[in-house]
Amino acid sequence: MSGEAVDRLPGGKEGEVHAMLDAAYPVVPPDLAARAMARGSRRLRRRRLARTALVLLLLAAVVAAAVWAIAVWPSPPPLNVPPPPGGW
Repeated sequence: MSGEAVDRLPGGKEGEVHAMLDAAYPVVPPDLAARAMARGSRRLRRRRLARTALVLLLLAAVVAAAVWAIAVWPSPPPLNVPPPPGGW
């Protein structure tokens, strides 16, 4: 098996690939870095907002569960202790 046969692409597209690789690179917009940075900043801000909202929602759920548990907790029965002999 020769090395040339291994390097060839199926379907005869080797010429197309070489033409694409030899062509000039596409022009990159000059503000691409600024737009990418702005987009990344927006994503981070949204992620931070979502995380904060989730933490606040979880905290509210914990507080609501604690208030509910305190509200439905049975009160202790009154003690049947006689008054002291000398009175109150």
